[in-house]
Amino acid sequence: MNNFFRGIIAAWGAKKLGGGCLSTIVIFIVIYVLLGKCSNEPAKAAVQQPPAKVQAIR
Repeated sequence: MNNFFRGIIAAWGAKKLGGGCLSTIVIFIVIYVLLGKCSNEPAKAAVQQPPAKVQAIR
């Protein structure tokens, strides 16, 4: 997701959910990080390695 839109969505959600100054900042950070997890790029750990060669038993 584009960082600009992540920031806009997180700011809107923090404004709606936040009660005070500190809680709004914390909610913004939480929403921003969660939106960063929802990207279309595959996770680096989830990329599969090619299978190892299997030796035939004779």
